[in-house]
Amino acid sequence: MIHVLDTLFQGSKGIIAVFALEHRDGVALVESGPESTFDQVVEALAGLGYEARDVTDVFLTHIHLDHAGAAWRFARLGARVHVHPRGAKHIANPERLLASARRIYGDRMESLWGTLEPIESERLRVAEDGDRVSVGGLVLEAIETPGHAVHHHAWRLDGTLFTGDVAGVRLGGGPVLPPCPPPDIHLEDWAASIERIRTLAPEQIYLTHFGAYADVSEQLEVLTERLFAWGAWIRDQLAAGVDLEAIVPRFEAKVREELLVAGLDEGSVNTYERANPSAYSAYGLARYWQKHHPDALEARG
Repeated sequence: MIHVLDTLFQGSKGIIAVFALEHRDGVALVESGPESTFDQVVEALAGLGYEARDVTDVFLTHIHLDHAGAAWRFARLGARVHVHPRGAKHIANPERLLASARRIYGDRMESLWGTLEPIESERLRVAEDGDRVSVGGLVLEAIETPGHAVHHHAWRLDGTLFTGDVAGVRLGGGPVLPPCPPPDIHLEDWAASIERIRTLAPEQIYLTHFGAYADVSEQLEVLTERLFAWGAWIRDQLAAGVDLEAIVPRFEAKVREELLVAGLDEGSVNTYERANPSAYSAYGLARYWQKHHPDALEARG
């Protein structure tokens, strides 16, 4: 049975989920949530009749702190942590991951994400694309899905796919948005990952931000359209010579207007912004064009 555990990130409901999978030997988690919400996840597990020590395995979609920050806490209690090969070294030795996060979040780092400590090698399990992991009668398959991050897996369990961030952010049944933070955004890879998910034809997808959805084909179509529309908008701004620091507030206003037009109220728009800050997407998409397609900017300059 799959349980959606709300981490109550920053005291808000419906922003970051952890998924608990009951099995014959205990419980496995897909995602750990940030370390700052570890106690909330433990409390949610207690509501199911489990202690933190009952967590046998943690399956990470990728190593961003909102998804993987608390994995080391469960590993210290005996859990195995399954992760993409390109992410394993960074949670075994998180110095670079921490330095990168501190550059972005500054003195808000600990209040947002908590602390991060190394995971010992004997607790780490590197999962390659297509690897199948058996846990207490469950079998989860790693599906490599880059685009949001180079170290991204979706995890398939029968007809269910846990998609991390590659299938977008969607709160309370609202619009689906692509989370595009730096440094790894790659539109072509992301489109290929979306097509791979479409080919797998899951019956339902579980989004870390937030919850389960069965209208998979429609969601993926809208996500693809918005991803490339956002990318083109950022490209055109850069090509017109607009400074990135001026682009960011324009993009924030654009995303806010899209959500309001979709029928969201101000409170829901603000919740989306906490789950998927649009400024980070502006920076991530700008980096994509500057790194991968600088010619597209020069041609319009």
